[in-house]
Amino acid sequence: MGIVATKRELEGQLAVVAGFENPQTALEQYPTPPALAAHVIHLADLHDDIEGRTVLDLGAGTGMFTLGAALRGPARVIAVEIDGDPLATAVENRRRVGTRTPIHWIQADATRLPLSIPEPVTVVMNPPFGAQDGQEGADRGFLSTVADTAAVSYSVHNAGSESFIEAFADDNGGEVTHAFSADFELNNQFDHHEADKQAVDTEVYRIEWDS
Repeated sequence: MGIVATKRELEGQLAVVAGFENPQTALEQYPTPPALAAHVIHLADLHDDIEGRTVLDLGAGTGMFTLGAALRGPARVIAVEIDGDPLATAVENRRRVGTRTPIHWIQADATRLPLSIPEPVTVVMNPPFGAQDGQEGADRGFLSTVADTAAVSYSVHNAGSESFIEAFADDNGGEVTHAFSADFELNNQFDHHEADKQAVDTEVYRIEWDS
């Protein structure tokens, strides 16, 4: 097990992570809830997929998954985020959380990863769901990077993605080993949101890859 012993303690430490100051609708920049991040990272830790490993966070946003993984004793974490503003917030969030794990912050398109990682990689990610008009299938590009890079991945997707995820994995040398439903609570941060908060049904997948 890593540095933080329980899922509840991990959630408590991630509660200080600040979200997006100016979220971009086109990038579907929604902060991952601390409870969901803690659950996913805890599951990865139980499968020995984090401690001593290289962890890659694709579409890292303000660092929720990056910092959650960093608290579980990896060799290093690589955070890839295309937008410089949330990446700067992520660096500040690291100070709030206080982890000393080596973290490499990279501003780049996660669907066109600008680096090659020779060692086995665990990917954790909350990619765009493709819920906005013109953004359908936005998570496919992220999954393509995962298939080329990861030994194992944990990813959050919109509810109803099971057939797509399983077909993609089958076609790209992957096998879905675990899947579960999860509530994803969103704060009202865009003009098209009518309520102060809304719960989105999501699904989390663990996939082992032959890459």
